[in-house]
Parts: sequence; structure tokens; C-alpha cells
Amino acid sequence: MFQADEPDDRTYAVVVNEEEQYSIWPAEQNPPVGWQRTGVSGTKAACLHNIERVWVDMRPLSLRRWMQEQTATAAE
Repeated sequence: MFQADEPDDRTYAVVVNEEEQYSIWPAEQNPPVGWQRTGVSGTKAACLHNIERVWVDMRPLSLRRWMQEQTATAAE
């Protein structure tokens, strides 16, 4: 296990689940069940920067859809 203050020269992959939640995973390993690679890989910092740029709404997809339905129902 790596400590936060240790240099980390591993390559990571950005992964996403069906709720559109993002994470990083060691590139040489298959992601856990329910997670898929996004096609972005690199240093930990680069992957985290990518996630910061693309994951602008932290709410799970199911919650966002539910909220849209509630708004549409209220407008009727």
C-alpha cells in the first residue's frame, strides 16, 4: 500500500460506473465489477485532473433523473 507522501510513479486509468461516478484504478489491473475504463490513463495527478474536469455534477445519475422527473411532474 502506498502512503500519501511516497512518490507514486504508477499508471492509473480513469474508470466510471453506471451511476456516472468516477474514480481511478491501477492501469495494469482490471477495474472492479460495475466499473468501466473511460479511455483516459496516465499519472495519478493527470487522471484526477481529468475527473475534476469532467465530473461536474457529483450526484448519482439515478438521483439526477429522479429530480428531473419531479421537476417535470411539478410543471404539469
